[in-house]
Amino acid sequence: MSKSERMLVLPDEAATLALGAALAAVSPEGGLAVHLTGDLGAGKTTLVRGWLRELGHSGAVKSPTYTLVESYQVAGRRVHHFDLYRLTDPEELEYLGLDGYFDGTALCLVEWPERGGGMLGSPDLSIRLTVAGEGREARLQGLSEAGRAWIAALANRLEMND
Repeated sequence: MSKSERMLVLPDEAATLALGAALAAVSPEGGLAVHLTGDLGAGKTTLVRGWLRELGHSGAVKSPTYTLVESYQVAGRRVHHFDLYRLTDPEELEYLGLDGYFDGTALCLVEWPERGGGMLGSPDLSIRLTVAGEGREARLQGLSEAGRAWIAALANRLEMND
């Protein structure tokens, strides 16, 4: 596995929440896109919940399955949480006004990005969650300079907590 990749075992929900928190804690500044993939129930929304909690959001964090996007203002930054599971055609994203969300200043966390076709562009970080027995596995890939720096910062943080 290269330095721009990381595989983690998440034995339970608490570990998934903790990974979200760790990613938030070492998140680079500026506009970033994160693609979250995995089967239904793999823990994508749980990861986002941990992320938002670390940033200081204390309210409910629900999957925006029907609204497609939920936006938050936390820790001095805008965070947009997308769930494209119910998208039937990538062109539906045009009605959302994607440019307003992916404007280079907000953090965009996208569940089911594959449903967006080529409309989303390349993410900085890709996270694939898979069910592994009672827990999950997370495969993280940095796909931009910021994403690779993010993986390195995460690796340093995880090593310090071991």
